Amino acid sequence: MDVGSIDHVNLRIPDDGVDDALDFYRDALGFGVEGLERYRAGDQPFFDVRLAPAHVIHLWPTDEFEPPSGRGFNHVALVVESDIGAVKERLSAADVPVESELDSPLGATGRASAVYVRDPFDYRIELKEPTD
Repeated sequence: MDVGSIDHVNLRIPDDGVDDALDFYRDALGFGVEGLERYRAGDQPFFDVRLAPAHVIHLWPTDEFEPPSGRGFNHVALVVESDIGAVKERLSAADVPVESELDSPLGATGRASAVYVRDPFDYRIELKEPTD
């Protein structure tokens, strides 16, 4: 089996978490949001955070939401097209606290500087600069 890329990741959020999701993913991090009208109209049970042309996070509001447990390595890692200094400036301007920072964590694309933040639902998000 040959996989070309990850198409999407699906994350459950609380039923009443749509506004918090928009504040974080759209307003603070600057990602596009798609399918919100279809979700609100009841035509689909989720909406999308557009990470890149071929990659989305489905956010699935549900009363069955259970927050992530533990503080280990459970996270979504995103390669951002800017240096870590610019990422930290954007986060600071949006009042998003940096939980931790690593000089060169290993990922699928290699090692590069990264910062870690928490979304409103306690999912850990790694924002990693491109590798050399």
